[in-house]
Amino acid sequence: MRLLIINYEFPPLGGGAGNATACLAREWVLRGHSVEVLTGGFRGLPSREELNGFVVHRLPTPRKLQGQGSIVEMCAFMAASCASVLCRKKPDFVIAFFSIPGGPAAWLMKLLRDVPYVVSLRGGDVPGFDSRNLSLFHNMTNPLTALIWRDARAVVGNSSGLCDLARRFMPGLEVPEIPNGVDTIRFAPGVWQKREVCEFLFVGRLAPQKGVDVLFRSLASLNGAWRLRIGGDGPERRRLGDLAKALGLHERVEFLGWVQRDDLPALYQSSDVFVFPSYDEGMPNVVLEALASGLSIVATRIAGNEQLVIHGENGLLVPPGDPAAFADALRVVANDPNLRRSMAERSRALAVTEFSWARAAAAYEKYFPA
Repeated sequence: MRLLIINYEFPPLGGGAGNATACLAREWVLRGHSVEVLTGGFRGLPSREELNGFVVHRLPTPRKLQGQGSIVEMCAFMAASCASVLCRKKPDFVIAFFSIPGGPAAWLMKLLRDVPYVVSLRGGDVPGFDSRNLSLFHNMTNPLTALIWRDARAVVGNSSGLCDLARRFMPGLEVPEIPNGVDTIRFAPGVWQKREVCEFLFVGRLAPQKGVDVLFRSLASLNGAWRLRIGGDGPERRRLGDLAKALGLHERVEFLGWVQRDDLPALYQSSDVFVFPSYDEGMPNVVLEALASGLSIVATRIAGNEQLVIHGENGLLVPPGDPAAFADALRVVANDPNLRRSMAERSRALAVTEFSWARAAAAYEKYFPA
């Protein structure tokens, strides 16, 4: 099969969806397919690059930040990708990440060149997801999203909660679930250490959706020896820095900024507990990476997290937006190194047995043309 993957983000740009694109592309090459990736450009990155047996084409876009794209930048990619697909060699099948901005180019290829496509839902592209911050965007784009989903060979989600949300938007639509995978060789446990200071770690975009302010308020009531490192950047960075100072946390909280993917495995290995206070997720890659790295996890009880964290076994789940409950969970794991170790072992086992990119790649192949 000649496959074309469309995603406005690809490493080193963006987060989980870009990583999923790279991993699935590699797996499909290993399974005998010819793969090209159409993505957005960024300063210093080549317009064409060969990686792991597939080709990456980067379109000129006005992207300013490595870790986050704006609505204007997404619209620029949407326009550039629609123009690009009309003049490139016809593929056999298209995989579009995100209904918008990846979907329109796939829909156009179906309309004008009769190329079938699948839409891979990632979270923010699903109407109703993170409604506190994305409701206006969804209201503006819902008609286009419905059109793209209607003409797709399949619309798939990466978690059961995301699939349910998509079905609520378009009743009667089958939305199968294909969970994300994780590279269990790259992300692996380090040597177990019983540290004097409990090392908490958060990795992700610093945006309201992630609930890092709730995490800070929970830590303000936490005694004992602990430290929090934050890997990521985003629009909330300055406000969160001010909040850490106001709560008296600034000497225990370290903002690492945007962390390169090559540096992530070591960051996980030097931590004890992965914390993830998000309000909305599809299936977070960072939690999967924490599982594979053998960390105990304290996270919110939301779709996506619930499939990765088994409460009381490899971590603890608490209601979103509840600093007191989050603090109680942090206190439990921080004060019990033996519990952290047993949870860490179960996290690793879950990652190895249940989540692989080979499994995800094979699941997508069910929708390829015969």
